[in-house]
Amino acid sequence: MQDLKPLYDAILNGDAKAAKALTEQALAAGIEPLRLVQEHMVPAMGEVGRRFECNEYFVPELLLAARAMKAALELIRPLLVAGGIQPTGRVVIGTVKGDMHDIGKNLVSAMLEGGGYEVIDLGVNVSPEQFVAAVKEKGAQIVALSALLTTTMPSMKATVDALKAAGIRDQVKVLIGGAPVTQKYATEIGADGYSESAASAAGLARQVMA
Repeated sequence: MQDLKPLYDAILNGDAKAAKALTEQALAAGIEPLRLVQEHMVPAMGEVGRRFECNEYFVPELLLAARAMKAALELIRPLLVAGGIQPTGRVVIGTVKGDMHDIGKNLVSAMLEGGGYEVIDLGVNVSPEQFVAAVKEKGAQIVALSALLTTTMPSMKATVDALKAAGIRDQVKVLIGGAPVTQKYATEIGADGYSESAASAAGLARQVMA
């Protein structure tokens, strides 16, 4: 029986090279891809998130862990798809129109991927129309909007309004976040949830999907 704790540790410590090599070894030994994800990789990212919340980890550690998770997932995702195993959900994410900041968005993407979600990252300066088109094309269940500037926050409301106008607002949950964003603002614009940190994003996604 192969000891898979090193895979957990590799992700926790942000060692992408080791995470990839250990995943290859585990798959070669016939270990179920889904088991690797659910029992070792997702718990590792959960611990990364906990440490980040407690100020034991900071942005560099979070990014390194996310990169290690991604390296392992690149090997596993095709096998899950081939086996007909669906992701936890599909998320369209982007920094809203007028805003070019992406560190926060990238962290949230990583945490969502770590939580088993398929993430379609539209990048920065994303218009409401681009969000609507992506939801229709990809069949996403969640739209995640990021803003770092108070001046670009109205783009979040514009995106919620665009989803309504397109007749697809009922099909998706809208989550928002970013330094100037608050729960009060989320309620005001009719978003379904607000996350104050990247670490809690996957938990929030699970909550709204439930």
